[in-house]
Amino acid sequence: MKFGVVVFPGSNCDDDTVYALQHNLGQEVVKLWHKDHDLQGCDFIILPGGFSYGDYLRSGAIARFSPVMNEVIAHANRGGYVMGICNGFQVLCEAQLTPGVLLPNINQKFICKNTYLKAATNNSLLTSGLDMARPYKIPVAHADGRYFAEKSILQEIQDNDQILFQYCDDKGQITPESNLNGSLENIAGICNKNRNVFGMMPHPERAADPALGNTDGKIILEQVLSVLA
Repeated sequence: MKFGVVVFPGSNCDDDTVYALQHNLGQEVVKLWHKDHDLQGCDFIILPGGFSYGDYLRSGAIARFSPVMNEVIAHANRGGYVMGICNGFQVLCEAQLTPGVLLPNINQKFICKNTYLKAATNNSLLTSGLDMARPYKIPVAHADGRYFAEKSILQEIQDNDQILFQYCDDKGQITPESNLNGSLENIAGICNKNRNVFGMMPHPERAADPALGNTDGKIILEQVLSVLA
């Protein structure tokens, strides 16, 4: 497997993602500049966190029109795997590769802290081997993380089993109190209808190394390798 990590102006989690994939998972990784027109034969594309183009207009709105996104969209439409983390998830929504939008947090503040999430399904490349009863401690760092979709779209997402992760407490209970940004249905991550594009607001790459005292994120990232091995 060859991973490509897209770098937009303002990306700041690209090196974290590359490190997690290379050093913690032992994978081949290349960086893809936002002006590139070639995905360099990558099997799996990751749009990392950060503040692409300064989050002007809306988070991810300008990055969606970067030249490389033409190739990323084509890759996804061919059935290739794409994952967006935090700002990358916002870019996916702006590019309509995943349904819905990410709105400003309900408290109108930037949130940077550890939180808990749990898998809502095993019917996904990213969640196939996860324990659905276990809460995973994963950091978040966003101002626009409140997942929203119109009622009909949300119903379709639920009917198609596209919800990947939901915010929960440290006991695994999905509660209003554990919904730190006000997302509908505590949604922390979803996939597209074809199940090859994944978006999540929490940062698994920031919880993938023993030196950080938390490897719950590595468990999530490892799911990709176990299924595609």
